[in-house]
Amino acid sequence: MIRVIINGASGAMGTILAGVIAKTEDMEVVAGVALEGDYYRRLEEYQGPADIVIDFSHHNGTVDLMDYCVSRGLPAVVCTTGQTDEELEYIAKAAETIPVFRSANMSVGVALTAKLVREAAAKFGPCDVEIVEIHHNRKVDAPSGTAIMLADAVREARPELHYNLGRSGMAKRQPDEIGISAVRMGNIVGTHEVMFGTNTQTITITHQAHDRALFADGAVTAARFLTGKPAGLYNMDDLLAD
Repeated sequence: MIRVIINGASGAMGTILAGVIAKTEDMEVVAGVALEGDYYRRLEEYQGPADIVIDFSHHNGTVDLMDYCVSRGLPAVVCTTGQTDEELEYIAKAAETIPVFRSANMSVGVALTAKLVREAAAKFGPCDVEIVEIHHNRKVDAPSGTAIMLADAVREARPELHYNLGRSGMAKRQPDEIGISAVRMGNIVGTHEVMFGTNTQTITITHQAHDRALFADGAVTAARFLTGKPAGLYNMDDLLAD
């Protein structure tokens, strides 16, 4: 039985994750951490038995999360997005001591989408690349971590490109940019479109999330994957290759 601590237990995803784990046979939630509700207020308040921490909280807590996991030797599945460069470096440093799984999107479908995007960018040749991401009106970070992940997949094949976030003004589109646009409306779970266009044709690769439970399913899959792994920084590519 894998004993799980949920960091961010009172949030929408923390609540969904707890429900998904309750239906699994090989996992159980032993503690929840949140700023409200009937939970521990800080990770260090819980020192009981645990095998892994799954984080669906806020990137501001990155240092506390990593310090706690390193101090206890616990693997961490980091599902939170929006980390600063300094916070990402802190995660990478912690991964020298413990196994850490981090993905900008916990969907296996998104990971497969990124593979297709990487291949399209390599095979389609010089073209305009635009990314549009659509999320619910409560999402605080823009562009989404998934949009950046997909843009990074493009740049693996075309490293000369740079990002143009939320294009505005009178400047003409440049051939060496990836346009990234964020839309926030209603209760949309998440839609990402990557468009490759020339003067004669367009390829569009789209992923649509219909239920937030898919992110919890991905977190559970990642937790199973991470169990027993040596220290290191893992992502969806590692999971798919396993």
